[in-house]
Amino acid sequence: MTEFHSGLVTIVGRPNVGKSTLLNRLIGAKVSITSPRAQTTRHRLLGIKTTDAAQFVYVDTPGLHTAKGNRLGQYMNRAARASLEGVDAVLLVITATGWTEADDTVLQLVAGHPLPVVLVINMVDLLKERTALLPLIEASAKKFAFAEIVPVSARNGDNVDALERAVEKYLPAQPPIYPEDQLTDRSERFLAAEFVREQVFRLFAQEVPYAVAVQVEKFQREKGVLHVAAAIWVEKEGQKPILIGKGGERIKEIGTRARQAMQKAFGGKVHLELWVKVREHWSDDARALQTLGYEGD
Repeated sequence: MTEFHSGLVTIVGRPNVGKSTLLNRLIGAKVSITSPRAQTTRHRLLGIKTTDAAQFVYVDTPGLHTAKGNRLGQYMNRAARASLEGVDAVLLVITATGWTEADDTVLQLVAGHPLPVVLVINMVDLLKERTALLPLIEASAKKFAFAEIVPVSARNGDNVDALERAVEKYLPAQPPIYPEDQLTDRSERFLAAEFVREQVFRLFAQEVPYAVAVQVEKFQREKGVLHVAAAIWVEKEGQKPILIGKGGERIKEIGTRARQAMQKAFGGKVHLELWVKVREHWSDDARALQTLGYEGD
């Protein structure tokens, strides 16, 4: 009988290289929100996939960045760095456009840990010619002793099965860590807040998404319907009308899209209520961050 393998695998990289899209593709379900904007992911979360032979526990992390920033930025960096402790392997994600200074910074951090590091070259679907990958693969192999180098497209799934086979080799022989039907360590209430925040990132430009936090104030099932009420917190009075929109059009659009995402994820009818509140400088306020779930991950 073949031994079962299971273990934790951290996904790291600079902001906006497609880590959360890759996680969702590997799991086969949406457990981490995505948007074209950098630093959409703020929390450390687990995505779990169980097969007949192995259980992969992927750790999704905020993108590592060097700017000191506010307390929220510092929290995100701590969450990303802490994710390298107690894991069995690391997926370092870069894009097919090549190495950047920010990628090198992440590599330096990863290199300080005695772990097998699989380099994932993402977004290969954007290359006109796949042969353009060869110089990048060769340069990457000279840069660091990667356990594997695997080009993928997280967006359309190209070569992701090969990545999973590569990762499996580094999982220790042991029983499953989580129940086989579990997809994440996060609650549906947490995911509901994230689905709302995702739509703010997708629908708004400039600084507004980065000034937003979402707090679920009601999460209750009644007669087959999930009732969710959530507050969208912003930092300035001027941001409130931007989110609400003329005649409430923008917040209605946020709500419609977030509700659809919840219904797809939770498998049932959802009734969603949203409103916007102001708390000045919440992203640099330790007490506010704790209240909004950004401390103690």
